[in-house]
Amino acid sequence: QVQLVESGGGLVQSGGSLRLSCAASGSIFSINAMGWYRQAPGKQRELVASKSNGGGTNYADSVKGRFTVSRDNAKNTVILQMNSLKPEDTAVYYCNAAILCGPFNTTRTYWGQGTQVTVSS
Repeated sequence: QVQLVESGGGLVQSGGSLRLSCAASGSIFSINAMGWYRQAPGKQRELVASKSNGGGTNYADSVKGRFTVSRDNAKNTVILQMNSLKPEDTAVYYCNAAILCGPFNTTRTYWGQGTQVTVSS
């Protein structure tokens, strides 16, 4: 079993900052990409940022220059530093990871439970 546990959401004023953290635990052989998605009310879930185990990053255009994704591979964690937050960033943020549970297993995608981020104007 694999679990992704998130922390760090909350309420912040426009222009403020928040830091989200996600730790993966359980039967983990290796982790490929880790990252964050978000889903606002009435909208589809969308990629915010991700980072591969090789270090490559991918960001949504709407967050480039404001958000930074980082990983601590030794601790199986991924961090999302969010600066210059805007009301349109309000959403539930989900941690996502592509995890291999054994050398002969296939990679599966796992999700965290979600953490609410609310940005007031």
